[in-house]
Amino acid sequence: MQDEPRNEWLEAELSNTLDEDYEIELEDAALSQEISRIYRDTHPNQMPRAEYFRNLLRLQAELIKLQDWVSYHKEKVVVIFEGRDSAGKGGAIKRITQRLNPRVARVVALPAPSDREKTQWYFQRYVPHLPAGGEIVLFDRSWYNRAGVERVMGFATEPQVEQFFDDVPEFERMLVRSGIRLVKYWFSITDEEQQMRFLMRIHDPLKQWKLSPMDLQSRVRWEDYTKAKEEMFERTNIPEAPWYIVPGNDKKRARLNCISHLLSMIPYTDVPHEEVVLPDRVFNPDYEREVVPPELYVPQRY
Repeated sequence: MQDEPRNEWLEAELSNTLDEDYEIELEDAALSQEISRIYRDTHPNQMPRAEYFRNLLRLQAELIKLQDWVSYHKEKVVVIFEGRDSAGKGGAIKRITQRLNPRVARVVALPAPSDREKTQWYFQRYVPHLPAGGEIVLFDRSWYNRAGVERVMGFATEPQVEQFFDDVPEFERMLVRSGIRLVKYWFSITDEEQQMRFLMRIHDPLKQWKLSPMDLQSRVRWEDYTKAKEEMFERTNIPEAPWYIVPGNDKKRARLNCISHLLSMIPYTDVPHEEVVLPDRVFNPDYEREVVPPELYVPQRY
């Protein structure tokens, strides 16, 4: 696609999908007036919405090309998203997958392990979710739970944590040797930014579900999480699967920077596409459509 036609397409797509994107962005706007004012005062250099959407759509168009390349060449991609609570992992994942085929790109967000899973090899419950050829898997938190929340909150013993640090480099090398492209992101925010986002969630009924007792404890244990993160980087940042830190205080820029970097990590190219031709509708003169009972219809309230 040449630059001029592509720009025209992006402009048209921007107009057609503005409502959808704006609806998603409302999650950042449904706040009390006071919290909104404070947030704007502490984020004076926010990217203009039109500029953000234009860049997001351009990058999402490239993600579709990446998806087609992965599917065509039967590539296997794993992207790990880690970071403090409210750091923006979910928002970035949502924008990455927004226009992709869920049969190709899927998100894995596992709950706390069951009693049975606690007795398994630690990595065992993650292995079934790894990609087959032609798939992209995005882990919204991953096996690195053991180095973070499990360690800080006392759900894992120090010997278990040490065993994890001994095992994870070789586990990830095995994944890479098997042909999986593994990319690891850490979304980083400041102490003050996390406090502001937690306050936003407390005062926004649409976001209160995001707050758990574990999230609130993360405020109390900020320094413990910092120490755990630093050791995690030191012991798991291997050449085969390095960590990449995404500064996350500015949500919009963090999303764009993460997507742009992810695209740069994978050598995707254009792939052949069969021309899509809409077949003619077949009309049967003897067919009569039966009347559908009105009670089967959804009420037209809007």
